[in-house]
Amino acid sequence: MESLRIIDTWPVPTAAAAVVRADGTVLGTHGPTAHRFPLASVTKPLAAYAALVAYEEGAIELDEPAGPEGSTVRHLLAHTSGLAFDEHRVTAPPGNRRLYSNAGFEVLGDHIAKATGIPFPEYLRQAVLEPLAMTSTSLDGSPARDGVSTVDDLVRFAAEVQAPRLLDPRTVSEAQSVVHPGLKGVLPGYGHQNPNDWGLGFEIRDAKSPHWTGASSSPATFGHFGQSGTFLWIDPVAGAACVALTDRAFGPWAAEAWTPFTDAVLAEIAG
Repeated sequence: MESLRIIDTWPVPTAAAAVVRADGTVLGTHGPTAHRFPLASVTKPLAAYAALVAYEEGAIELDEPAGPEGSTVRHLLAHTSGLAFDEHRVTAPPGNRRLYSNAGFEVLGDHIAKATGIPFPEYLRQAVLEPLAMTSTSLDGSPARDGVSTVDDLVRFAAEVQAPRLLDPRTVSEAQSVVHPGLKGVLPGYGHQNPNDWGLGFEIRDAKSPHWTGASSSPATFGHFGQSGTFLWIDPVAGAACVALTDRAFGPWAAEAWTPFTDAVLAEIAG
């Protein structure tokens, strides 16, 4: 895909990208797709997928208590537990506001480890990484932000999310549907959004503006971006997903570069 070559113009030391369809067909790649990049918050969809495996295995329930009083696993996955951004401190009642929380995913990881008797990084490996042959991916710390992976591995994950084999498709459909609709909140790097819609570990584009996906991305687009200059989006209307990983921290360069890049990718897919 010619549109992927746009990453060569990005002001970053290293970048790689790929586009994959639901059947696993890779429409194109560019850059060092086997290079391991820190994922930052693109770790969260991987952690969420492991949580959903734990749910389907019966180790946890989505609506069982987890985190602050009144909070559940579902609240933690949807950033509505009331926990602060990076502190294990309650700042709002559960279900009241969309407070993006790294702490919430750390509580989630601890909850799953306790329920399964397996440290969360190892549970993620057994539940998601190993079955998908994501051999270059690891979690070396927080389930909110300490994943390391490659474009090649995330292509496998993006294909799985589009056509699930590890999970019941109905579970994945729920994960990409809005949890607690209508909640306001801040989308990190893009300011206050009303509503700030989120699924179970996946951010949902809807009508958010500004946003890190494309102006032509469908409202059904979901995924995540990371402060390490990384993103993964899945656009069900386009029938494809895109992964882009870099080694430069998110900043104005990304806000300027990512939207036209995604629009070019979507135009090439449609064309």
